[in-house]
Amino acid sequence: MIYNSSIIIGKIINFLITKILKRAGSTWPGEIALSLDNNFIKKTFMTNHMKIILIAGTNGKTTTASLIKFFLEKKGFRVFHNQEGANLLNGTASSIIKHIDVDGKLNYQAAIFEVDENTLPLIVKEFEPTAIILNNLFRDQLDRYGEVNTIALKWQDSLKKLKNTHFFINADDPLIYYLSKSLQGRINYFGLKQTLMSKKEITHDVDSIYCPACGEKLLYYKIAFSHLGEYICLKCQFASAKETFSLKNPKTNLLGKYNLYNINAVSLLLSKIFNISLSFIQKELINFSPVFGRQEKLVYQDKKITILLGKNPAGFNQVIEVVTTNSTQRNILLVLNDRIPDGRDVSWIWDVDFEKLIPFGKNIYVSGDRVYDMSLRLNYCLKNYQERKFFSFESLKQSIENIVKETKRDEEIFILATYSGMLETRKILLKSSIPL
Repeated sequence: MIYNSSIIIGKIINFLITKILKRAGSTWPGEIALSLDNNFIKKTFMTNHMKIILIAGTNGKTTTASLIKFFLEKKGFRVFHNQEGANLLNGTASSIIKHIDVDGKLNYQAAIFEVDENTLPLIVKEFEPTAIILNNLFRDQLDRYGEVNTIALKWQDSLKKLKNTHFFINADDPLIYYLSKSLQGRINYFGLKQTLMSKKEITHDVDSIYCPACGEKLLYYKIAFSHLGEYICLKCQFASAKETFSLKNPKTNLLGKYNLYNINAVSLLLSKIFNISLSFIQKELINFSPVFGRQEKLVYQDKKITILLGKNPAGFNQVIEVVTTNSTQRNILLVLNDRIPDGRDVSWIWDVDFEKLIPFGKNIYVSGDRVYDMSLRLNYCLKNYQERKFFSFESLKQSIENIVKETKRDEEIFILATYSGMLETRKILLKSSIPL
């Protein structure tokens, strides 16, 4: 009785928020459902049987989940996904509320949930998923998450209890590869081709260069980015996997090495869990468009704009790699916020390689809640580039209007933003923009 009431009340709240208040997504329906019945999620999946996929990791959850949904729907599967990005327990419950019938039936064959790093140990107490992708662990929101080693230990403690879950592990991440050794379920490993790994030097955004088994410093033969790569511990011989899966010659609109990891994880999971052929994935991959805020392309006042999400040193540096793939100069807007989705501590910007970005910026604009922190960071980069024009605006709307005004029709604008900054940017642009 309480369970059914939580569904009905949750649906009423969802209706009020989406139809009356005209808001896109909210965790309130799930929050209320869980307050009425704290076993709401557990009961839902006790009576509804489907394949449940969890995606966990610091970076790439939304793109990975969206790719899985894209391919499954291409094959005719009925699938739902917490695509609003609400990846805590209340967000998971809200996604269920949105898709469940009032009688408690989920008429779907698969559910895909992006899961917050701290929420993963909690959600696997509610049900045992069909599969889990562990994509990466990077330093992110230290004020909320703590160090990556702490998260890895929490994951290890909770995931080793799952006997029937199929794990898909990024073996290029030493922390995740090490914790996989204690798992009971079936495991498949993915990674990046060594030919795509180039760097041998450890970069300053690295998060984990010490052996998770004995604490000795790891020796890296090759590095994809940050601490992902081919490694060995000379003390205890812990080393990266000898064989990992990677999709051959993927043709994709998704730029950057970090997206190749997402593609490899998705391809491996789809082939093993849903028996979807790799040839089908290779054929359809080019038709997948980047999801909102992740290399999303728009036209605003006749100017081409690309929005890129960067929320931590590793992610921001990979976004900079994308922006600097050719020698063309472009107009750049950096948006730094410190709200709850971003993390209050913004000291991580000093570990981002903005020095690499500056030469590619014709005009550089800075905005966001912490505009002056970012301005100070860039001032250290700009001393060798006095000819660069640098502008700071407290108002994001004003900064967007100015960068658009100063951009010629044949030039591009790249907006690099933290999570809430990305959402705020989209809200401004989408009032009068056209998706490309």
